[in-house]
Amino acid sequence: MAQFSMKELKTNEAYADATQAGRVMVEFYANWCPDCKRIEPYFDEWENKYQPDFTMVRANRDELPDLGEKLEVLGIPTFIAYEDGKEVARLFSRDAKSKEQVESFLNNAYQK
Repeated sequence: MAQFSMKELKTNEAYADATQAGRVMVEFYANWCPDCKRIEPYFDEWENKYQPDFTMVRANRDELPDLGEKLEVLGIPTFIAYEDGKEVARLFSRDAKSKEQVESFLNNAYQK
């Protein structure tokens, strides 16, 4: 497993707490997901690059199935951008297969 410092949200309560204030980017993933593994090496770089603008966290879709269902996370990886508890942008799995696709989303997620 890759070693990076991105905080993992392990419970529905932790997810609610983490996304209620400020700008938070959540990545939903699964351990068996090849596209998730392909982008994992970039997490430290992204965390450092975007830290002034938003916090990055992740949640395992398989470990939080009720939350994934509630949020309609059907494919992984899925990135959801929150601002003060409200979803403001989402990157669906079909568009999150490369570093370039994810970075394009991260660069623009909070643009008004």
